[in-house]
Amino acid sequence: MMEKNTSEGPACSPEETASESAKVPTAEPPGEVAVSESTREEQVPKPQAPAPQAPTASTATKPAPPSEDVPSAPLLLTLDDVSSSSVTVSWEPPERLGRLGLQGYVLELCREGASEWVPVSARPMMVTQQTVRNLALGDKFLLRVSAAPKIRVPRHLRQTYIRQVGETVNLQIPFQGKPKPQATWTHNGHALDSQRVSMRTGDQDSILFIRSAQRSDSGRYELTVRVEDLEAKAVIDILVIEKPGPPSSIRLLDVWGCNAALQWTPPQDTGNTELLGYMVQKADKKTGQWFTVLERYHPTTCTISDLIIGNSYSFRVFSENLCGLSTSATVTKELAHIQKADIAAKPKGFIERDFSEAPSFTQPLADHTSTPGYSTQLFCSVRASPKPKIIWMKNKMEIQGNPKYRALSEQGVCTLEIRKPSPFDSGVYTCKAINVLGEASVDCRLEVKASAAH
Repeated sequence: MMEKNTSEGPACSPEETASESAKVPTAEPPGEVAVSESTREEQVPKPQAPAPQAPTASTATKPAPPSEDVPSAPLLLTLDDVSSSSVTVSWEPPERLGRLGLQGYVLELCREGASEWVPVSARPMMVTQQTVRNLALGDKFLLRVSAAPKIRVPRHLRQTYIRQVGETVNLQIPFQGKPKPQATWTHNGHALDSQRVSMRTGDQDSILFIRSAQRSDSGRYELTVRVEDLEAKAVIDILVIEKPGPPSSIRLLDVWGCNAALQWTPPQDTGNTELLGYMVQKADKKTGQWFTVLERYHPTTCTISDLIIGNSYSFRVFSENLCGLSTSATVTKELAHIQKADIAAKPKGFIERDFSEAPSFTQPLADHTSTPGYSTQLFCSVRASPKPKIIWMKNKMEIQGNPKYRALSEQGVCTLEIRKPSPFDSGVYTCKAINVLGEASVDCRLEVKASAAH
């Protein structure tokens, strides 16, 4: 025997189910449907007196407003066919599918006198009609249909989620299910360490929080959302990284001509991620300044060329990963001496050349227009030996020592920077170069004016 669940029903339905909104067609009288084993035909008994009406929605406590993420209950659960060992039911899709969409429907059965609902199928169904088979003659039971649980993993978490050591991990994973699902987390198949990781689960999402991530927090996190005997799972891979250590060792293999060959060993600690390569730098013993010659270089041997004859060089190598360069570098212990070639001197006929010359400008100043409030620069280039003294003037007046102006001269290129000029700074600017052999000057006109108002 079987009853259709058309109301909030017996004690075996502790939570709200889709069967609460199912309607029985008016052609079928309410009550029991008997199945005869001898005739295998349906027999409809005489209609019984109508049951007293349940309290209306106006007298009952108003439920919480529905969520946009969770679908509403399926509609019109209907009994289509009954035989001695099976029953066929159908239903209509819910009015509200939710923003996450439907994972499927779950049809459950509860026998009379039992308190447990048993799923009819092992997996959620996408159809809206189902036949329940292998039923015993004389069974009486209830049926209900509901939406299956579903987890929606945000797009940025569908690939490995990378954080740096010390950063916060805050993952919010939305899900849907009715009645309210139970959510659990595991880390690499084990329960979470409550001393390091905290979680909070609401009606529509679960939050995983790590205040200060460490490399031990890396791994696979699995979220399981369960509604009775049905469950949905989602996997999130987290990788916590930090800067790598420097290469373990480095040595100078060979020096020939203007070249030096280096070899180093990878770092013992890569920062819990793959290396992006190595940065190789050189420094001349005279200046001590480091210059980069190779970036994100993957092999552990290299040849540095175009070294200057007569100089001695040191070399150092950094490791690099997604967090950046290692905090320190490995430096060669010995210097690479670039020897001068043995050339026999020929004193006869050698005439020493005098490179002295008076100043001459190879690139003059150019007239310039600037906007008030925006720093501007004037450029020119001069050639002279010995090195000339550079004097800047505005309207024939020297401007040396004025904090508004900044004058630079390097490798013969002369630069005057005018900080945040105003119309008062307009005028004729002159650059004069002087040495013991003479002097030369160039000038230009600077006009500072505001752009036309719109």
